Amino acid sequence: MKTEFLPPRWLANCHLQSLLASTRLRRAMVDAAGLRAVAQERVLDCGDGVRLLALQSTPAEVRDDTPLVVMIHGWEGSADSSYLLAAASALFRNGAEVVRLNLRDHGDTHHLNEDIFHSCRLDEAVGAVAAVARANPGRPLYLVGWSLGGNFTVRIAHRAPGAGFQLRHAIAVSPVVQPANSYTSMQDGLFFYRHYFIRKWRRSLLRKQAAFPDRYDFSEVMQMSDLRSMTAHLIEKFGEFETVDDYFSGYALNRDMLEGASQPLTVIAADDDPVIPGSDFAPFRSGGNLTLEVHRHGGHCGFMERLGPHSWIDERLCRIITPHVYRR
Repeated sequence: MKTEFLPPRWLANCHLQSLLASTRLRRAMVDAAGLRAVAQERVLDCGDGVRLLALQSTPAEVRDDTPLVVMIHGWEGSADSSYLLAAASALFRNGAEVVRLNLRDHGDTHHLNEDIFHSCRLDEAVGAVAAVARANPGRPLYLVGWSLGGNFTVRIAHRAPGAGFQLRHAIAVSPVVQPANSYTSMQDGLFFYRHYFIRKWRRSLLRKQAAFPDRYDFSEVMQMSDLRSMTAHLIEKFGEFETVDDYFSGYALNRDMLEGASQPLTVIAADDDPVIPGSDFAPFRSGGNLTLEVHRHGGHCGFMERLGPHSWIDERLCRIITPHVYRR
């Protein structure tokens, strides 16, 4: 299996890699007709009255050994994010059943739950994967996530045995490790990243406000242009944390979650990621159930080998999850 990502020199720039990963053009180019044609909406009971929406695409032939893959997008992404859609389509063409999960307040799901999303809402994400597992007993269950979804993937895998389900393999691509460092990278890096996330976050907050106008008034936060200040304001007004640092600590990854993984866990990251500092992975080492790959290039959720819809990550996922039927 090819395990080293080596882009052509003209495509190695980390910002180009990151931009190409999420473009609308890429999403338009993905051959997702088959995946979407059979996609069924599933509102998952995640416990404590929480509901999350997933899109489940089932191939024509399903056997007991057909891989069942739950996929989780990044912050302010959705089940239709370009990087997720490309990988989901590749896996579906190779015979996997795919469940694309929307986290709370992502996609068009702001109306499903009254309380606002934050990244420490792990119980409901565990509950969502457990609901999928209960509905498909005995099936080989895989979990794949990108960026914040990669962070959720690691934490869900850590909690899986205690939640009553087993994962055949969990794969986290460009996962958030130390949230405070990622916020600094987004805030102080190229203006594009700050603008991109603030624009999408504001849009999401307005949807939440429209869904629950008697509960939310985001007029103050809409005037802010600093990610940390926006987060601190929302935490203080609507959250359950005393400080923003307490919040960041609540979803940081640690050695027990990674090196102490009880099930196979692969983490794929890039040293040149402009959002997730490569140095965040320095304390961790492969061993046991953990395979940690920090490639020299790849940007944030990029890993693009050429211009076009599919990335090296899509191929890598297919070779891990559907090795016996893999085709590009």
